[in-house]
Amino acid sequence: MAWNVFKFCTALRALGSIMILIVIGIIGFTYYAVVVVNYGPALLIGGVDSLLALLVLALFHFLLIMLLWSYFSVVVTDPGGVPTGWRPELDIEKSDGNQALIGEANSSLSVGDSSSHGVRYCRKCNQYKPPRSHHCSVCGRCILKMDHHCVWVVNCVGAMNYKSFLLFLFYTFLETTVVAISLLPVFLVFFSDGDGDITVSPGSLAASFVAFVLNIAFALSVLGFLIMHIMLVARNTTTIEAYEKHTVNWPYNVGRKTNFEQVFGSDKVYWFVPLYTEADKRKLPALGGLDFTSRSESETEPLQSL
Repeated sequence: MAWNVFKFCTALRALGSIMILIVIGIIGFTYYAVVVVNYGPALLIGGVDSLLALLVLALFHFLLIMLLWSYFSVVVTDPGGVPTGWRPELDIEKSDGNQALIGEANSSLSVGDSSSHGVRYCRKCNQYKPPRSHHCSVCGRCILKMDHHCVWVVNCVGAMNYKSFLLFLFYTFLETTVVAISLLPVFLVFFSDGDGDITVSPGSLAASFVAFVLNIAFALSVLGFLIMHIMLVARNTTTIEAYEKHTVNWPYNVGRKTNFEQVFGSDKVYWFVPLYTEADKRKLPALGGLDFTSRSESETEPLQSL
């Protein structure tokens, strides 16, 4: 019997809990370096230095709030599971209980090709599989419009929390960039002979140095992920779908504007917060992960390029 390596995927749940603590620890350490060590005390100096410190702290705290809001939205929001009893729009009922016909239909089900237009069935969940959904071996269920399972958020990234995930990447990049820029003068002092204008204790200098390195590393790595997901949104694909290489003449690529709205909604006020308006939920069924607008198969127009 083949060795099922996916049995060990459940260990990722425990790892994810540790990753949340790591995220909180990095944020706490960065907060200490920026607010407690450097710019908090600068507020008491007065003059231009105090004004600069106030601006840095205001921007830092605003981005931090948005980052945490987006992050915990990804963590606690259900990515979207297949509704109980969901069935594709087939005429199986018309078979009048003919098990031979039902068995013939089930034998033709596609098992894992998200670009398939036929009926899809998950043999692990023992249920029908909506288009663009995938079975997550870590969560043990099918996820609507699954992008990937992320250990950093102890959750799948799917239709319901993909926007929150993208905003988390966006605000993480902005926050880490702001921190890196604000700590750059102290970072440069670390390599100087101590003749600079900035005078800090060795412990504070070391904390600022480590915080700078951590944040510049996260800024560069998150930027790569952010660019990748911007490309995926523009083409209306997920990481899994792109990996499966079924995106040539992708039927769900309905134009970059509509593709964007199927992730972020149509209300511009809500684009930068991990929420949707009730109006968008009603008029954009793709946000629910079950119904997606697709181009007609008779259309021959080329896909929009980035």
